[in-house]
Amino acid sequence: MLFNPITLPNGAVLKNRLVKAAMEESLARPDRTPSDDLIQLYRRWSEGGCALLLTGNVMVDGNHMTGAGNLVLDKGQQLERFTAWSAAAQSGGASVWLQINHPGRQAPSKLNDHSLAPSAINLDMGNFSKLFAPARAMNEAEINRVIEQFADTALQAERAGFDGVQIHAAHGYLISQFLSPLVNQRTDKWGGSVEKRAQLLISVVDAVRQRVQPGFAVAVKLNSADFQRGGFGPDDAQVVLQLLADKQITLIELSGGSYEAPAMQGQSRDERTLAREAYFLDFAEQLAHHTQIPLMTTGGIHRREIAEQVLAKGVDLVGMATALALQPDLPNLWQQGIGVQVSLKPVTWKNKTLASLAVMAQVRRLMRDLGQANVNMAKPRPYWWVVITDQIADARHVRRLKKWRRSL
Repeated sequence: MLFNPITLPNGAVLKNRLVKAAMEESLARPDRTPSDDLIQLYRRWSEGGCALLLTGNVMVDGNHMTGAGNLVLDKGQQLERFTAWSAAAQSGGASVWLQINHPGRQAPSKLNDHSLAPSAINLDMGNFSKLFAPARAMNEAEINRVIEQFADTALQAERAGFDGVQIHAAHGYLISQFLSPLVNQRTDKWGGSVEKRAQLLISVVDAVRQRVQPGFAVAVKLNSADFQRGGFGPDDAQVVLQLLADKQITLIELSGGSYEAPAMQGQSRDERTLAREAYFLDFAEQLAHHTQIPLMTTGGIHRREIAEQVLAKGVDLVGMATALALQPDLPNLWQQGIGVQVSLKPVTWKNKTLASLAVMAQVRRLMRDLGQANVNMAKPRPYWWVVITDQIADARHVRRLKKWRRSL
């Protein structure tokens, strides 16, 4: 079943049910375009056997970024490097979709003096809150501008040869913030009921779909729950799925959490218990009964038997992330009957925020290593070491980003 093809609503045929889910690579060149290492990394993943590759988040606005090493694809960006990236990602027979995103209030303060959000509610990260720019409530013009930016980026992605885009509406980024009753406390047409809180997502989907060709994939990454008391939950997700029913959506990926409650790393803030693997499968199984749109779920999957279990529950595609940073050819090995399973050692630090940062730094290190042409397999390093080297690399990216912004 795992290696059966599937035909998506836009007519595209995927050769199997395995997807490389998005991971933030932080491998931009100084001009915010794909580096050689990033292109090599996706060539390796394409040859590894996944049917579909979802890129790490690409920013729709260079003035609002989740990290200094991010790529930016807006209407003014040159496409040559992006075209080379899409070609490399397709070289082994995979399709590739560009994940497009705006951070909203999840923007580092070292990159901006303020961040945009539905309401002026700052990120609550305890002692780490000051690392994020203060949030300012968006006005109508700014909301409309963001909608156009998503559409512009989708069109540029199509021109650069990508097979589709995935609109990031999960993990506490801007569209997810509008969906959350904890962050979105507006009283205009963009806030209130879940239908109103979903209007930014619906408007972005409509704008993107109007700009690209019918066969171009338009997917959405949506939280099944925020895992915060009083936040966006499965009942809200069900309503959003219904709102998306007639929007020509190619695929919905169900995930969960945010920077405040990183459920995508297996941590919950509302005391709900998550599975040790396939964190969101129970939610996906429930929601699968309420939509005809193909569903995908991800979250800690690294064993073939768990991947098969996901499909058996009625979910159409299986997303894997960290496992493919550890073993980029894992799908090929599974298809050959080689029972490989890979996972990172857990971080035992008491501070959960630092532990979460350590995991992300480890994965970025693995991806940087795989981007080197002479590296066949990346190996995890000590967590303290990857945190230090990741901070050094980030400082270099910050200097380059500020120089790039001054050149515009």
